[in-house]
Formats: sequence, structure tokens, C-alpha cells
Amino acid sequence: MKINKISIIGLGYIGLPTAAIFASKKIKVVGVDINEKIVNTINQGKIHIVENDLDSLVHKVVKHGFLRATTIPEPADVFFITVPTPFKGNKFKPDLSFIMSACKSISSKLKVGNLVVLESTSPVGTTEKISNWLAKARPDLTFPHTHGVKSNIRIAYCPERVLPGKILYELVHNDRIVGGMTSKCSDVTSKVYKLFVKGKLDYTNPRTAEMSKLTENSFRDVNIAFANELSIICDKLDINVWDLVKIANLHPRVNILQPGPGVGGHCIAIDPWFIVNKNTADARLIRLARQINDQKLNWVVNKVKFEVANYLKKNPTRKIQNLTIGCFGITYKPNIDDLRESPALTITKKIAKQHPGKVIVFEPNIKVLPKILNNKNLYLKTFNKKNSSVDVAVLLVDHKQFKNINVLANKKIDTRGVWNKHNQ
Repeated sequence: MKINKISIIGLGYIGLPTAAIFASKKIKVVGVDINEKIVNTINQGKIHIVENDLDSLVHKVVKHGFLRATTIPEPADVFFITVPTPFKGNKFKPDLSFIMSACKSISSKLKVGNLVVLESTSPVGTTEKISNWLAKARPDLTFPHTHGVKSNIRIAYCPERVLPGKILYELVHNDRIVGGMTSKCSDVTSKVYKLFVKGKLDYTNPRTAEMSKLTENSFRDVNIAFANELSIICDKLDINVWDLVKIANLHPRVNILQPGPGVGGHCIAIDPWFIVNKNTADARLIRLARQINDQKLNWVVNKVKFEVANYLKKNPTRKIQNLTIGCFGITYKPNIDDLRESPALTITKKIAKQHPGKVIVFEPNIKVLPKILNNKNLYLKTFNKKNSSVDVAVLLVDHKQFKNINVLANKKIDTRGVWNKHNQ
């Protein structure tokens, strides 16, 4: 298969880095996104997300003509679908509309010999649906679900396994799963990924590949739920949970994860629900873990409320409307700008809603508060020693700027275990 042009549908946290890496191999890449602002930003050689080394790489490949962006798909040899898969109304109905729209947009551009690869995290069976959707739109072509290895369009599912902040490195070096609908689909997909992937490529079928992605993130979610439940128990028993985890992990066969304010991001906070949706009666542990991690947010909010009330009881001359709460971090994990499913963001919103006084957000990775935090008593400030003084400090994200600092506050609530671990 000769590859002259690659199309990436969706230029978000996975699509843009993938497009840039392919383009760095001197392959013509056209990125497609419905957001004109994103398209214009990329065509200027700039980026709209925070990711290590991505800005310089995008600038380079755009400057040399290997990457450009557009709002309208074009003919290509390979199409990668990297669009979101959110929920539809509630956490039990995956929304596949973005994938459906992507398929519709490329259907008229398909030609014999094309490869379509889905990378979006999806419920089991989505890859087969893509084959059906495209077949209905293009009856003049043949697809794997009807013609097997003889089909003239190849389709595969290949999920990413990357860590924000290290996406460029991990896209290249991590092992990947190639879930082709036929052996021929897998072979062709593997040849494409080998243009830049140095990790191992493991073959399987689409359903196993889809379930593998969901399983990997559900495994982590269940383990985080154990840590978060443990932190709630330890708080009632007046035990430092981070000391406990450190000591327990000295056991050669124990590896407890770190607790936090909840779970965020587009993977761990969402993927388990895709399993629950398809297996409501059987996915009991997975559902419970999701509920525990979701409920941890309310626990943090109530903890703040309790500490504020406790402080006022000890200081009767102070008024609650004159107390300032500082929320440190609102992204879903450290040192990135990604707010998707961020527990810190939701916690901050709830604190601002119930607290009549001022709430200050310290977030070094964003310049403007998102609309969800539209509250008259909520302010975004750049953290420094001069303005770090608040009445109640709530550490929600362990950004590097918040470590090894002396925050001036009457009460510190540390959900990440990095401030005064022994004196909370």
C-alpha cells in the first residue's frame, strides 16, 4: 500500500499529535476539524492545547508544508478517526454521533484501497458499526463485514495508550493493539503505524481491541476507587492516608495507588461506563468503583464546608462572607491544560456556589476561567508568594508550581498529599 496522503479527522489531544508525528516523517497530512478557530490556529503553525514539545513540532511540519488543517475532508489513502465519544444525556448511553458524523464526512471521499482506522475510545462493536455505516453510504465499494479479506476498503480499531504531557513520546514508544476486521486489515494498519511506532504491535480482532481499551482504564479506576475509599476511612480514623499507603506498599505484592479528589480525563472517568452500559447486571464492581470515585468529589466539598464551619466556630469574630477560599488547580491532572471530566473543576464550581465569600482559583495552565465557573465571587489569579494568602487552601491538582511552597492559610485541605503531610 502506497501512502501519499493521510487524513486525521479530529484535531484534539490525540488527533493533532498523531498528525504532527506522521507529518514529521515527510508524509502529507491533512487534519480535519469542525472548529474553524482550531483549523486557523494550526495553519499558522500554532497549537490550541498544552502538550510538551508539540508546539515546535507543529510549527516545523506546517512551515515545511507537510501538515495543514481544513474543515472539509479530502481524498486520502488513510483516514484516522480521533473524535470524542461523550455521553448522551447520562452516563449509561455513549454518544457515537461524532463518529457517525466523521464517517459521513469521509464516505464520499473513499476510494478502492483506502484504510479507515478508528482511534476514539468506543463501546464494543463500534468498529463493526463503522463498516456498516460506510457500506450504506458507499454501495459501490466493498467492506470487511460483508466481503472479508476480499473487501476493497480496510477497517481497523487501534486505541492509543498515552499520558498527557508525554503524548509525543508515548505515541512513538508505547506498544499498540491493532484490531483489524480481517487479517488483511491488520496487516495494512500495521504497516501504516510502523511509519513511526517503535513499540510492539499486537494483533487482535476489533471487539477485543475495543474491550481492551475499556478494560485497561476500568482496571485503573477500580484501583483508584480503593485508594479513595481508604482516604475517607483514614480521615475518620485520624490517620494520614499517604503515610499508610507508603507503608502498605512496602509489601512485595501490594501496590496501592494514590488517592485524590476523584477521577478525571476523557478515559478513566468515562470508559468504565461503556462496559456498564453493555453489561448492566454483571459489571457490579466496575459500576461501584465509578460511583465511589464520583462521590469523592462531594466528600471533598463537604470537607471544605466542615472546615470552614469549624474555623468560624473557633473564631466567632470572623464572618463567612469575609473568608477567602483558594482552590489550587482545576485541570484533571498535573501540568496540563485539559479540563475534560476534571473533578477539581467540578469541586471548585460547587465550592463557589455554596460559599458566600471570595473563591480564588490558582491555575498556572490556563489564562481564562471556563464558562462553567461563571460565578461573581470566583477569580483566577497567577500563583506567587505575594498573593498566596487565603483563609482556606484546597489543593486539588498537584501542579509542579504548588509543590515545596509555603501557602499561607488558616486551614489547608490537601487532596493530593503534597502539603504538610503530617500536619493536616
